[in-house]
Amino acid sequence: MGFGVFIHRSDSIYRDSPAEHYQFPSQYLSRVEACVGHWIIYYEPRKVAETRGYFAVAKVQQVISDPSTPGMYIALIEPGSYLDFVNPVSFGDVNGIVERGLLNEQGRISGRAQSAVRPISPSDFDRVVAMGLDDDMPLLPRVDEGASSYGFEEEQAPFQFEEKRDRVSYVSSRIVRDRVFQRIVLRAYDERCAISGLKLINGGGRAEVDAAHIRSVEANGPDIVSNGIALSGTAHWMFDRGLISLSDDLGILISRQVNDQDTVRSFINKTGRALAPQRIFERPHPHFLQWHREHCFKQ
Repeated sequence: MGFGVFIHRSDSIYRDSPAEHYQFPSQYLSRVEACVGHWIIYYEPRKVAETRGYFAVAKVQQVISDPSTPGMYIALIEPGSYLDFVNPVSFGDVNGIVERGLLNEQGRISGRAQSAVRPISPSDFDRVVAMGLDDDMPLLPRVDEGASSYGFEEEQAPFQFEEKRDRVSYVSSRIVRDRVFQRIVLRAYDERCAISGLKLINGGGRAEVDAAHIRSVEANGPDIVSNGIALSGTAHWMFDRGLISLSDDLGILISRQVNDQDTVRSFINKTGRALAPQRIFERPHPHFLQWHREHCFKQ
């Protein structure tokens, strides 16, 4: 089968965590097994309010029986493979549907479009990924950081999908993934530091804020918006060193090892809670917050 499409709803009744695992019933077992070792695209149906359409790619690593639910299975996602799209892709527009393999001989949408798991042709896969990762407004490093922080120069051509490049190599590129992660996280937080609440724009017209992983990339933290948080340079430094962390309800925790508690308290916003994106699926997931408290935060 190779490439596939997995349907996932933000209000799903299934025990899904798109960047880590996908739960499904036995009727789709053969289709999911055919995707093992290959890339899939996540799709949210049009009937879901504020649907994201095609919204991410990931690679299926393994399929196992769900130990907690008889008759159900789990597709394990290869760590580090999940990547949100910069631009979620609609099912169709004035030019027709994007996934053209769903058209029957009469040119109408076939019943395959209702399948929770379905194959997608290489050409359709390329088309959806190209549209999802195209971005003509690239995020460049802050003026004072230079090229070393993100691996590219200040003068950078627009971030466009390179048609001649191998798709798998492209979506696997750490440079590409960092840029996409930066874009989606800063957009979710309106380029505002979640800890201080400040939105500062430098002389170059760019926000003085970074996209920080909650669970680090080195610890297999996925490039998903719910594993990210927008932080100013100071807040990012403290977060990575475990001097601050977050409770599940986004209360800001300050380590007892901080030598100047009053200054840090004056730095955080007056609510004492981190700012949160409006959309629930973009907010820090408790699973990742727990990891940060257990592995980074200095109590």
